[in-house]
Amino acid sequence: MAMTIRVDIVGAEGAIHSGSATMVYATAEMGEVGIAPRHTAFISRLKPGDVRVETENGEQEHFYISGGLLEVQPSVVTVLADTAVRAHDLDEAAALEAKRRAEDALAGHTAEFEYAKAQTELAEAVAQLRAIEKLRKIKRG
Repeated sequence: MAMTIRVDIVGAEGAIHSGSATMVYATAEMGEVGIAPRHTAFISRLKPGDVRVETENGEQEHFYISGGLLEVQPSVVTVLADTAVRAHDLDEAAALEAKRRAEDALAGHTAEFEYAKAQTELAEAVAQLRAIEKLRKIKRG
């Protein structure tokens, strides 16, 4: 039996995943991290993007987060995010529309705050689209 680590993924609306995994992958500020059971404890901010949870049977579950915090303990990984969604529940049309709106806002920005907000919205929309594309590639292959 493979060693496992408990994984909890929590968004503002509540927990969307809680279970065992053999490996967890996330995009931290310093880059992509892979977390195995008994990993050294650390805390990091997460960038918007894909969180992958590899289950005991070798399957991968994909989640989209809008950024947040990652807490790693030797036996538990916790992802806290403002937005956490199962990747297969992402709405591609809504993400494309959000990307278009953010690009329009960046093109016609009038204040520094509006520009920063548009940049954040664009980054989140692009991260959602990347998560959707990764999921498509997995389904095809």
